[in-house]
Amino acid sequence: MRDLLRQRAHFVRQHTSNVLSVQNIMVRNTGSRCRVKRLHELTKKELNGLLPEAEQAFAVTSSLAVLDGLGQQIKTLDKAVTQCLKHTPSYEQLLTVDGIGTILAQTIALETGHIGRFPSVGHSASYCRCVDRTKISNGKRKGKGNGKNGHPYLAWASMEAAQFAIRLNPRAQRFYQRKLAQSHNNTILARKSVAHKLSRACYYIMRDLVPFEAMQASGSE
Repeated sequence: MRDLLRQRAHFVRQHTSNVLSVQNIMVRNTGSRCRVKRLHELTKKELNGLLPEAEQAFAVTSSLAVLDGLGQQIKTLDKAVTQCLKHTPSYEQLLTVDGIGTILAQTIALETGHIGRFPSVGHSASYCRCVDRTKISNGKRKGKGNGKNGHPYLAWASMEAAQFAIRLNPRAQRFYQRKLAQSHNNTILARKSVAHKLSRACYYIMRDLVPFEAMQASGSE
């Protein structure tokens, strides 16, 4: 299932790349950018009228055919992964977190694996690349650790969850604004602080199999 989810992510990147390619062709030749929905609605006759060269219209129709195929495969993989995780307790509890939807919950559950392999919440947060790698000795900075340590998929999921949580959860928004002020408006650092909080919360949610609200009430965050 983890490999299927990674394959889905690969298809999504390909889909985005093709969309941008088609939009660039349209912008260069028409001066306007088409939305994705509009691109799929374009007929061959409309394309021939919009684009000056037949070869350009052919390039667009070829890309649109690829987009249709990728879209169908993405939906097929979505269905397979969702069906597999449908009654998985850790996955269902992750969905209670503001900012974590279906794809992020699937990524966190499958890429984390058995939560018992992490001795503590700190080890889990470090694996998600949410812990500062700076080495401090006697109050002085002595360098940085290996930035590639940890799990890239979990690092991505944590930062994405933080972005959505900042929009949806007033508590996360207040925490973000406080960290933003402390970091002199460094948005990346402030968002990573939120990601760190969420990664710790996800550890307790998966370990204790409790919803996000119950975990907050217990003070485990």
